[in-house]
This record gives sequence, C-alpha cells and structure tokens, in this order.
Amino acid sequence: MNYNLHDSPEAKGQRLLNALEAGTVLPIDRHRETAETYIVLRGVIRVLFYNDRKELTNTFDLDSKKKTYGIHIPKGQWHTLEVLESGTVNFEVKDGPYATRNRKIS
Repeated sequence: MNYNLHDSPEAKGQRLLNALEAGTVLPIDRHRETAETYIVLRGVIRVLFYNDRKELTNTFDLDSKKKTYGIHIPKGQWHTLEVLESGTVNFEVKDGPYATRNRKIS
C-alpha cells in the first residue's frame, strides 16, 4: 500500500511512502526518464539490479536497524525490491509525472 505525498500523478516530484509486508517482491522494471531514490524508514528491503540480459548484477540490503537507509537507482537501471521484514516502510522519490511507460523484463 502506498501513501502519496505529491498532489497528483502529474506532479513533477513523485514522493510516496510504501508500506510493505515480508515476501513482497515488486516486478523488475526500469525508469527511462528518471532516477529513483529509496529510503527505508522501518524494516528491511533488498534492492536488486539487473542488466539488459536479465542477469542479476548487484544487491543492496537496506536495513533501518543497521543504519543502511538509502539507495539511488540511476535512470534506466533495471531493478526490483524484495521485502525481508513485515511492517517495512519505504520512502520513494522520483521525477514525475507518473508514467506507465516503464518496461518490465519478461
């Protein structure tokens, strides 16, 4: 579940809180027009980077208890996240407006 902190899908700055449960895995996607930033406020998430051949290239664990809070995801980087702890809350920031043009690795 997310809670938008921006006024509309057309807003130039997309800021939102994501409440996520353990076992949640978001689809692999990339944003061709914007970079993205995740900051974990509570809980643990694993961020995974992929190349264009669908090969895992790197993983990053964000854990509020270990004070590893954030990651910058460059524009065009294939990525996903896995939630490792129930009750995780993530703050996400990216440029808007919201677009459904992001492509998923199939």
